Amino acid sequence: MQHKKHNFGYATAAPDRYQMLKEYAKQLRKNMTEAETILWEELRQLGGYHFRRQHPINDFIADFICLSAHLIIEVDGKYHDMPQQQTEDDMRTDALSKMGYTVVRFTNEEIITDVDRVVDEIYDILDEQDE
Repeated sequence: MQHKKHNFGYATAAPDRYQMLKEYAKQLRKNMTEAETILWEELRQLGGYHFRRQHPINDFIADFICLSAHLIIEVDGKYHDMPQQQTEDDMRTDALSKMGYTVVRFTNEEIITDVDRVVDEIYDILDEQDE
């Protein structure tokens, strides 16, 4: 699916909410899950791509984002299996997709047990976007 690409810059949340979201994101960075920590170490080493962690965008905080590639990576814990959370995740993904982002989700378990496969999938997505 082809998305319109935008130049979002770094301040990607609404100005009236950015400071609050920025502070909350700072707290999330200090309290990353095991899976987020594992994936962050891998994303920091991806050549040619700069990822940010816990980055405010619109009314959300993306777990990981590559602004230049318009790619958002979400790390889902068990509570994402609950029907209400799945509905909220779908609405969030839809809103971010409409902004031109590709959103990909991985479970904590996928990252902890097979981070190499997760990183390969991320590379594949980035390669597809470069074409």
